[in-house]
Amino acid sequence: MKNLENFKNITFAGFLISIGIVFGDIGTSPLYTYSAIIGDRPVSELLALGGASAIFWTLFFQTTLKYVIITLRADNNGEGGIFSLYALIRRYRKWLLIPAIAGGSFLLADSIITPPISVSSAIEGLKQRYPDIPLIPIVLTIIISLFLIQRAGTSIIGKMFGPVMMVWFTMIGVLGISELSGNIFALKALNPYYTYKLLADYPGGFWLLGGVFLCTTGAEALYSDLGHCGRKNIQISWIYVKICLVLCYFGQAAWLLNHQGTTLNISPFFGLVPGWFLLPAIGIATLATIIASQALISGSFTLVAEAIRLNLWPKLRVIFPTDIKGQLYIPTINYLLMIGCCCVVLYFKESKNMEAAFGLSVTLTMLMTTILLSFYLFIKKTNRFLVILLLIVFLTIEGAFLIANLRKFTHGGWVTMLVGIIIFGIMFIWYRASEIKKKVQAIVPLKPYVPILKELSNDLAVPKYATNLVYLTSVGNDKIEERIIHSILHKQPKRADLYWFVHVDVMDSPYHISYKVDIVEPEEIVRITFKLGFRISPRINYFFRKVVEEMVQNKEINIQSRYSSLEKHNITGDFRFVVMQRFLSFENELSLKDNLILKAYFLLKKFSLPDEKEFGLDYSNVTIEKTPLLLALPKNIKMTREI
Repeated sequence: MKNLENFKNITFAGFLISIGIVFGDIGTSPLYTYSAIIGDRPVSELLALGGASAIFWTLFFQTTLKYVIITLRADNNGEGGIFSLYALIRRYRKWLLIPAIAGGSFLLADSIITPPISVSSAIEGLKQRYPDIPLIPIVLTIIISLFLIQRAGTSIIGKMFGPVMMVWFTMIGVLGISELSGNIFALKALNPYYTYKLLADYPGGFWLLGGVFLCTTGAEALYSDLGHCGRKNIQISWIYVKICLVLCYFGQAAWLLNHQGTTLNISPFFGLVPGWFLLPAIGIATLATIIASQALISGSFTLVAEAIRLNLWPKLRVIFPTDIKGQLYIPTINYLLMIGCCCVVLYFKESKNMEAAFGLSVTLTMLMTTILLSFYLFIKKTNRFLVILLLIVFLTIEGAFLIANLRKFTHGGWVTMLVGIIIFGIMFIWYRASEIKKKVQAIVPLKPYVPILKELSNDLAVPKYATNLVYLTSVGNDKIEERIIHSILHKQPKRADLYWFVHVDVMDSPYHISYKVDIVEPEEIVRITFKLGFRISPRINYFFRKVVEEMVQNKEINIQSRYSSLEKHNITGDFRFVVMQRFLSFENELSLKDNLILKAYFLLKKFSLPDEKEFGLDYSNVTIEKTPLLLALPKNIKMTREI
């Protein structure tokens, strides 16, 4: 299997892949960040230098210090991302679930705004040459095409990632140097004093932080891509990327200094581009924004897949379009994102309008990561004083950005906030309902029922239900759900030659795959436990078949049909899977809160992938059994018997 994890060590290939995959979002931010800061204000020296200074120090604290230096060390067996971080610490405190799903929700919500603003800001460069060109159809065509190719995999685009982004970063660095050479005065903005002056002296300067924040919106995605490239490659490639970004931003500051007193009618970025190079620059920028969007889409698929495995999201169909480890495709999420992105383009129309909606949700994600990261550092026994200091610093910075971004709420920020709240609600309801179900799930030891199952298996008076009867159980070790025993013994007695109980244990390690076989009773009862990482899709039909084949080769079991007419011809016996499904019994008397949660859960479950599809079972061999979920039966009901 091809695996990008081969680039864990520092290599040129790893350097190129890191530049292509990791920095697409943050790398295209020069297209719109300065425009968001300036807005329709007249350009002044304080705006130009203060903006550059604020951007430089934001990149230093938020991107370099927090993510590149500190957060990348919080790897889960080489994997990163907010759910990977949560998986590392979830066993210590239950409340950590809230910041984890909040961070994941708002990061996913931001996925509907990043592709539109990135692609729009690149395509809008055409207005300088063709003022009347209709941009919305072009932007929609690019975005829709990008989503439609996801089903086939992204290997073709993937090969372009590194080289195109290398050209992009080199280009913006050269453009910045070219402009700076005519006005080196802009480098004064390296002094943090100009950041202070912007916030303290410029009217409403504090609120400009909402625009400044856009320079670091890709930092969270940087952490999520840790597993693709490795920490060292990301850290080394960031040096080159940051130099190019800083040169570009300071070049824009120099350009702005030459246009003091005017209001912007073009993006400061395209102001750096000479007329003869405008169309090639737009072409390269468009490719860069497509790559940035692609990386974000792939990250969204991974994020949802992790949430599914951690039981935080309804089950959805997951497809593996290529043989590259970790690359997956979720049709439902793909088309929801496509619709969301198209609606954003049609609603906001121009990138300058989208800037108002951009950044608010990512600020919340970064705050949640800070909370989880601080707890991770505590349990790793990092110097307590240092952890508290870092927590105060980052909460202060991100708190300021959050307050500044809240001003965007009525100007479009409500869009991503609403989507984030909906996603948070889905995750919370799915998890909470699952916990409620667990509390009332009757668990019994399997051992006392072994003799009964053995007798039933050999009772020829009972019609045979299947040669091999397989139950999926949510319980590990030597216990089992009482409803499974009830299904076998108390409903239609299910006689089988061999009973299989299959359990899937989700591991905190992302790509762990192992299994354990426990032969409870030879040729009668077998328990299999699969231990799968939270990034591994539970293709149980395939895994189970491989285990059975291995057991047959080792002569641990005999799966030949026990019917005399078939056994003499060595015919393999049939396998039947029984999947137990719950429904909410109308007999329950629940509190208003639990009633709402469970009704919402079962509503979501209608749109969720059925268990038999999730586990990849052969439909022709699956029996669905529905059992009532009884949580709180009516009390104190008195009945009188009439004579």
